[in-house]
This record gives sequence, C-alpha cells and structure tokens, in this order.
Amino acid sequence: MVTKEKEAQGKTILESSNLPSTQSIDIKNDELYNAHIGGKIAIQSKINVKTQRDLSIVYTPGVAEICRAIHEDPKLAYNLTIKKNSVAVVTDGSAVLGLGNIGPYAGMPVMEGKAMLFKMLADVDAYPICLDVKTPDEIVQAVKAIAPGFGGINLEDIAAPKCFEIERRLQNELDIPIFHDDQHGTAVVVTAALFNAVKVVGKKLEDLEIVITGAGAAGVSCAKMLLYSGVRNIIVTDRNGAIYMGRKEMNYAKEELAKLTNPNHEKGAISDVIKGADVFIGVSGPNLITEDDVKSMAKNSIVFALSNPDPEIHPSLAKPHVKIMATGRSDFPNQINNVLCFPGFFRGLLDSHAVTVTEKMKYAAACAIASIVRDYELSENHIVPSIFDKRVAPAVASAVADAAFEDKVIKEIPEVDLGLI
Repeated sequence: MVTKEKEAQGKTILESSNLPSTQSIDIKNDELYNAHIGGKIAIQSKINVKTQRDLSIVYTPGVAEICRAIHEDPKLAYNLTIKKNSVAVVTDGSAVLGLGNIGPYAGMPVMEGKAMLFKMLADVDAYPICLDVKTPDEIVQAVKAIAPGFGGINLEDIAAPKCFEIERRLQNELDIPIFHDDQHGTAVVVTAALFNAVKVVGKKLEDLEIVITGAGAAGVSCAKMLLYSGVRNIIVTDRNGAIYMGRKEMNYAKEELAKLTNPNHEKGAISDVIKGADVFIGVSGPNLITEDDVKSMAKNSIVFALSNPDPEIHPSLAKPHVKIMATGRSDFPNQINNVLCFPGFFRGLLDSHAVTVTEKMKYAAACAIASIVRDYELSENHIVPSIFDKRVAPAVASAVADAAFEDKVIKEIPEVDLGLI
C-alpha cells in the first residue's frame, strides 16, 4: 500500500519538476502506484517441473542435446527456444511519451506497459530492455549483442534524429525485423484513421492539404506514409515554423523531408500555414495551436491532436469548429493509439518469419485497422476501432504476414525432425 506521505511526496515531485503535467491522473489515488509496485509483468514457466526426470528434460543433462542441435543448425532456435515468439522492446529513455529525455530508469514503466499489451492482445512475449547508453553506436552495438534471443526488435522512445540511423543500421545488419513504433506504429494508425475520416467528411486523400506539427520520429514517418498512401500536399512544421527546401539549420532528416513535402514552399509559423488546411496532425507537444487556428481551417476539417498526455489543443476548444476531432487519449472519442498496430504487426512478423519491415506491410496494416470499422458504423466520433476490439490484432497480423510473403522477405525455418535428432 502506498502511504499518504508517499503520495504527497510524489505530487510534490511532479509539481516541482519541469516535466509536462497530466490532466487525467489523480496522484492522490493509491491505485496508480499500487498497480506499478514490483513491476507490471513477470516470466511464467510453460512446463511444470515436479520430479527429477522433469528436471533432467528441461535442464541438464537433457538440454545439452537441444544445444547440440541448435549448434548444428542455428535456425532451429526458432523452434526450440523462445526466439520464435520473443520481441525486445528497446529504449534509451531519450524521448519518453511527452516527457522527453528522462532516461532508461524512468522509461521502464512504459516498456513494461508495452510488454503487457503485446501479450494481452497478440500473445507475443515481449521483454523491456532499457539501455543506459547515449550514442547510436552504443545502442546499435547493444541491440546486436542481444539479438540472438529475439525474433524481432521494437525500438521505442528513442529521440530523433538518431532513431532513424539506429533503425536503418540495425535493419541492414540483422536478419530479424526492426520496427520503431514511434515512427511506424504512429504512422500506421494515423493513416488508418485518415482513411476513415475522409469518408466521413466526403473528401479525397489526393485533394487534402495536411499540416503536421512535429518533425521528429512520428512526424517524419507520418508524412512519408501519407505520401505513400496518395496524399500530395503536406506541410510539416517544427519549432522554427514550416519546413521547406533551403531553410537553414535543419538536420539531415528534415532536409530529406523538405524534398518530399511542402510543394508550394509555404513559410511561416503553424498559425500561418494551417489557414485553409483540411487536416491538422499534431505529434509534438501540448497547446501548440489555438481555437483561432482551428477556426481558420477549411470547412469540414479534421484535427488529430495526438501529443500525450496533453494534446496540441484540448478537444473542448477544437470540437465546435471541426468535423472530426481525435486524440491519443482514452477519455475522448477517436483514440488514435499505437496499440492498434504494434501487437498485431509483430504477430504477423513473427508468424511469417519476416526479416525486415516493408512499406507494403505498413500500408496493409493501416488498411486492416481501418477496415474493422465498417462503412455503416463510421461517424464523426467513430473512425477507429477500440483498442480492446479483439478483431484488430488478428486482422493486422494476417495483413502483415501476407505482405511479407508478397514482398518475399521471409526466411525458411526448418521443422524439428524428431526422427533425425
């Protein structure tokens, strides 16, 4: 039980820190702390060991035979160890939620939560790996070192732009899929939501003008995936305003983005470029746009304010002026959350023995998520399925696995021949 003194101490720490506050958590409630005491996950044995014979089978001396078999053919690890169904959820704690660079210790509760959702929604065994390192080289080296025990790697809460380099290098150097959820999971779910939102407002993807605020991992990936899906006009903004070709002081990721977006070379702050826009997508931070900004958007506009826990604009301010309002929060309609993607996505990767992640997989996953909400069910307050909808993960898994086979990015895994071993 968390004491009143501890609760007060926690409240004082939050109030005195520079971290963003949250409007949805009552820190005085014991339930919050009690749910996390001792961690939220545990390892459970699949086999009961009750006798000496049981022990000799699962451990020495019997396990030596399994070791020899895998030594002869390392791919047998997929059938004879946990590798077949295991994912490492890896972070350095440099970009946790909307809290920023709070480090690997403070990032652990989020990684545990991800592992819970992997298991609950897709029966994937996920393990939180929090690395006390700083540089891309250190992260790449650490992940490569632990890779033999996993069938896939979920990168999480790693700051941009180093997350792009880390993902690219790991995908090139390992033969298991690397999925950065803050990039690709966000992009998949945003794209799925937009597929359905345009049906409600009666617009077409290719005719949309979209403004994205946030040029980090999520913003860059959302822009690229929406372009892949048929959108033509996207303007991405950061703290210095609109990104365009020739703008000074941009990292390599933003320079690449400038080549792909903002076809009319618009300049200025968010409040300048949002005027007349059909869609606003926020993946940056709280309170970045105003009610007047939303009013200036096109008729039947769409606002996805996804910063967590506090969105770019509060729904109560935006909703009277837009057709569709969505956030990343569970206490408002249209929750756009990565949990709609990553459990099923990895289920599909593991089941197909995929070695990489492709654009076709991500597009297929977005289509699968969108399809769960039938056309007759669509409304202003229902453009994405519930994260508790049990149809979502299997649908995403099937779509991803099919795409893996179509893209021919799978490895052949030998069956265990009991007659030969």
